[in-house]
Amino acid sequence: MSLSLGSFDDDSGWGVPIQTEDDVVTAAIKKEKTIKEIASAQEDLKALLEKVKTVQADVNKLASGNETLQMYIDNLTLQMAKRR
Repeated sequence: MSLSLGSFDDDSGWGVPIQTEDDVVTAAIKKEKTIKEIASAQEDLKALLEKVKTVQADVNKLASGNETLQMYIDNLTLQMAKRR
């Protein structure tokens, strides 16, 4: 009775494929592409954040102006009511 263990280099039993140089290069290219996409997305998010801050500042300015105008209208209405 003979027991054959096969070669230690045989990876079929372990399910771990041996990476070739092409696989390593392909993986590196994919990784680099993903990193570039992430960096681009981060830049886009930074630009959007700046736009949001600008719009929020405009909204705050307009809200303040609206409050001032409402106070002016209220004062005019009160003065007109006193004259009658």
